[in-house]
Amino acid sequence: MDGVTDAAGTPGTTAGAIVRRVIRAGLRPDPWKRGPVLVALALLLGLTLLLHASVPNRIGNLGSLVETFLPWLGLCVPVLLTGALWRRSAAAAVALLLPVTVWLHLFGGLLGDRSRPGGDLTVASHNVGAANPDPAGTARALAAGGADVLALEELTAQDRGTYEKGLAKAYPHHVVLGTVGLWSRLPLSDTRPVDLRTDVGPLARTKPADATTAGNRALRATVATDHGPLAVYVAHLGSARVNPRSGFWTDSRDRNARALGEAVAAEPNEHVVLLGDLNGTLDDRAFDGLTTRLRSVQDTAGDGFGFTWPASYPVARIDHILVRGVEPRSARVLPSTGSDHLPVAAAVDW
Repeated sequence: MDGVTDAAGTPGTTAGAIVRRVIRAGLRPDPWKRGPVLVALALLLGLTLLLHASVPNRIGNLGSLVETFLPWLGLCVPVLLTGALWRRSAAAAVALLLPVTVWLHLFGGLLGDRSRPGGDLTVASHNVGAANPDPAGTARALAAGGADVLALEELTAQDRGTYEKGLAKAYPHHVVLGTVGLWSRLPLSDTRPVDLRTDVGPLARTKPADATTAGNRALRATVATDHGPLAVYVAHLGSARVNPRSGFWTDSRDRNARALGEAVAAEPNEHVVLLGDLNGTLDDRAFDGLTTRLRSVQDTAGDGFGFTWPASYPVARIDHILVRGVEPRSARVLPSTGSDHLPVAAAVDW
């Protein structure tokens, strides 16, 4: 006989069928027990977003590297969700609520357009690129942009004259110190270099600081506006590099950022605008000395994340406009020029 019959004569379940059912149940665990690796990865992602400031920098500057590309960690969510659906893991799907909630808390406010009409003054900044193949075209594009105050970084000795000539008609006032310059429709005064402590070591302690040389990367000037003097800083901080041996190398940039933060902290003018290529995103802890004293116009009045680098496919905003004592009304990324950076602009008022 293949089966058994109960007292009422109804065919029963064979022993083999019972065994097969038990095996199938063991091979297909409860949905809440499936995908433990996916659950762990989802929780790790959420905790990294939530506690990114606690990721240590001791090994390869890992904390700053994570914070540089922090918004992009959100792309891990659909990947993990796909895995959760494939594994039919209810636990993994629920665990993903943590990174989604934290990501929206950190960056959800940047998804929409936060701009408002108005603005007494338009400021712009552009790293024009030392290898720019068309500096004359870049100058024409910037002159047509309509900014009242324009900062340029990474000016080379051979291209400086091209920019001065191309911007002369639109901007009667300008100053260039080293590789940074400021062009303005309004009068400039009290122009001076800003010491970013680029030189370190015994030699730097013995020689006088002369930031007017070709190596100068920051300046400070006063712009005479209808509402009073405006302190404008232009800066190009040291580079950040990813090196297989040392990790995320940011030594000179971080030193420059600390020096710039100290300069801004000592600025007596209550109205301040900082323009420049900081070679980092503002989520990076290296810029705490600036972000605790100044506001990002992009975060306050921009549209989206405002990525600026690289120009061909921007993945990070490293070109910034930060303000104090003025109100951002709008912020935008301008069209590409011959540089590997995109220009940025903002309208502010009092």
